[in-house]
Amino acid sequence: MMMSCPQILPPAAVVFDLEFTAWEGCMTNHWLQPGQFQEIVQIGAVKVDSAFNPGETLDVLVRPRINSELSSYLVTLTGIANSEVQARGIDFAEAYKAFLEFVGGLPIVAFGRDDKVLIDNFRLYGMNDAPPLPPFIDIRFWLKEHGVDTRGLHACDVAPSVGVPFSGHKHNGLDDALAVAAGIAALIARGARLPLAA
Repeated sequence: MMMSCPQILPPAAVVFDLEFTAWEGCMTNHWLQPGQFQEIVQIGAVKVDSAFNPGETLDVLVRPRINSELSSYLVTLTGIANSEVQARGIDFAEAYKAFLEFVGGLPIVAFGRDDKVLIDNFRLYGMNDAPPLPPFIDIRFWLKEHGVDTRGLHACDVAPSVGVPFSGHKHNGLDDALAVAAGIAALIARGARLPLAA
């Protein structure tokens, strides 16, 4: 589902966030328990201009192929119900295509290595011919350069870490992507150099 917001400058990048299958303790054991995979469940994204003001958004639910029933841990964490995924979710290949069409060749920005999660899903599902990812920026390095201690933070924490209230549901892909964009925009407004500058 795509939505539009007013934007002064043309889009310069896409900030995105992924939610993927998870279980209690999986972060500690790095998803190494039998049958545990980081299957993408949601792709949330927002187009931003060069000052990271938000524009059009994308919110796609994805049906996991292997662990089709979301754990109660993930449902509580994200607010995404199994019934929602069954009703609105699409296959990962279709979701990735929709994401690329939304991005339209712009650079993609995330808090952390969500690019690797996408690539791992290509491998997990045998998508050897998947179109390559657009240019990717892990914004954690830029945030560190501008005084944000990113240790222990999640995407939903980026806006609050610079004094901007979080809006929405934490660990929802779209709400988290908007929080990352809002945090970056706040730093730019305070004089931080543009993260997309050459």
